[in-house]
Amino acid sequence: MYMAHQLLQGKKGIIFGALDERSIAWKTAQCVVAEGAQIVLSNAPIALRMGKINELAKECNAQVIAADATSLTDLEALFEKSMETLGGKLDFVLHSIGMSPNVRKGIAYTETNYDNFLKTLDISALSLHKVLQTAMKLDALNEWSSVVALTYIAAQRTFPGYNDMAEAKALMESIARSFGYHYGFAKKVRVNTVSQSPTITTAGSGVSGFDAFYHYAEKMSPLGNASAEDCAKFCAMMFSDYTRMVTMQNLFHDGGFSFTGVSQGLIEDMQKVFTETAANG
Repeated sequence: MYMAHQLLQGKKGIIFGALDERSIAWKTAQCVVAEGAQIVLSNAPIALRMGKINELAKECNAQVIAADATSLTDLEALFEKSMETLGGKLDFVLHSIGMSPNVRKGIAYTETNYDNFLKTLDISALSLHKVLQTAMKLDALNEWSSVVALTYIAAQRTFPGYNDMAEAKALMESIARSFGYHYGFAKKVRVNTVSQSPTITTAGSGVSGFDAFYHYAEKMSPLGNASAEDCAKFCAMMFSDYTRMVTMQNLFHDGGFSFTGVSQGLIEDMQKVFTETAANG
């Protein structure tokens, strides 16, 4: 059972991207509120209609403010309303935003639709830049605030089913580093990305071959796959004062997957397959 420690007592923030109870943003909202924070929940208007965010809002005593994260006008209104609702500047932001029209439509990477590709980059990566730029313009974040964006190791390594989301995550990580530099000198605001294990969420499950890869990663990782709940706790720590000197980092939260070449369990599985193939050959 999760025991809160009031790490975020008195802090205020925005959680982008909570869709349903399986999403990391949903778990993070629950976690930060348990840790003493006050929040505003935001998602695109279409996602608000599809998801269950009003249930979460009631549980967290939070206001829901619709915003298209690719629209500067929407983002300005979101930050202004959030500061008004929460009674002052903010201390943290979670960016859990990503969508690829090419993935949704089953278009292969080598046959990509470039209009879709640009939408993927705008929604999944440039939206972070727009969030940060808007926050800086409005002076919406207190000094030593923390911004965390969720990413995946496909930004560094090739996973075929991840398609153009790999480029989007790579771009987003670069934006976090670049904007983290400028925001750090300007306002002591820290910006990091968290590279999470494959996680059973509505978004993750849309990737081709996800189930097989999830089990592969589970067997590869010394600690197993990190759950959405564990990622939420990690994000809460990143929003706390205990990590105030951490910025411009891509932090792997994946049970050791990112630095494991191969596990003994996988070797044994492959040996079984080879043995069976040879016996049937």
